[in-house]
Amino acid sequence: MRYQRGLLREAADRTGVLLVNLGTPEAPTVSAVRRYLGEFLHDHRVVELTRWIWCLILHGIILRTRPRRSAAAYTKIWSETGSPLMSLMSTLAERLDTHFKQHYGSNTCVAMAMRYGQPSVKQSLQSLADSGMTRMVVVPLYPQYSCSTTASVYDAVGETLRGWRNLPAVHIVRDYHLAEGYLDALTASVQEHWDRHARAEKLVISFHGTPQRYADQGDPYHLQCERTATALAQRLGLTPEHWVLSFQSRVGRAPWLRPYTDETLRSLAQQGTRHVDLICPGFAVDCLETLEEIAKENADIFREAGGQGFAYISCLNDRTDHVKALAEVIRVEAPNWFPENTGLPAGS
Repeated sequence: MRYQRGLLREAADRTGVLLVNLGTPEAPTVSAVRRYLGEFLHDHRVVELTRWIWCLILHGIILRTRPRRSAAAYTKIWSETGSPLMSLMSTLAERLDTHFKQHYGSNTCVAMAMRYGQPSVKQSLQSLADSGMTRMVVVPLYPQYSCSTTASVYDAVGETLRGWRNLPAVHIVRDYHLAEGYLDALTASVQEHWDRHARAEKLVISFHGTPQRYADQGDPYHLQCERTATALAQRLGLTPEHWVLSFQSRVGRAPWLRPYTDETLRSLAQQGTRHVDLICPGFAVDCLETLEEIAKENADIFREAGGQGFAYISCLNDRTDHVKALAEVIRVEAPNWFPENTGLPAGS
């Protein structure tokens, strides 16, 4: 059969929301990590090299060596509830679902998906369709748009829908890097950290890096990261000497977006900065790259270079203001699906 059913033939007038994040292996084992990395690194959006060359590198080198190192890193952050990314995403989706049902009624449903791994975008979209949804808002949980992340979610949604017979109305949130609620939640999270602890000499605002050539070829990610960081610093009342923007997680020899987070931390320590706070506004929920790479590896880099105090400020995760921020982004993007007069009650 060329086409699957898609929507129910007599579906009700209902709206589904799908939160999409990058993904996680199913277990902190070499085999599970290899499967996950194989799917992730095969995506043309993630790696734009000529396919036959990249496949030789991927299968001949990377998938033979990297899964063991990554599995060891995942083991350090794995908990009884599994992957932090999976458990935090599940809680965030549940809280957002409760929020929408409280404010917009039972004709809404929130689900979650992983771009790589399980549950897949295809599975979650079909689940929403099977539950009677006829309209769907897809929210890639990447506040800053990138061709390597957000665009890949577009691809996954399109690939799924091209196989359906009965199609839904669909809206995909492209980015929300300057959304007021998002910036408010980031500001509150930093301020709360400062209220509980002494404010550090410098706030490092770190985003996941991408190859420099992406920016050179028109990707707006770098610009949007700069805008988010600047807006956050302004809301916190920081002058330029009290904060710095950086980019983490570079891979390979080609230049990536600069300045690099690890080099920035090393340089700050060597120049006499003794205490830093670090926040990662590009991640909606905590994951391997925040909990292991930043909170542990980069903290060690800073201290080994002469720094003393390193504080990682957690992602927004399932904070109430994060839930409300995402709800408002969705409502603003698709106002006819979430009528304003049935929105948040006064004082909520």
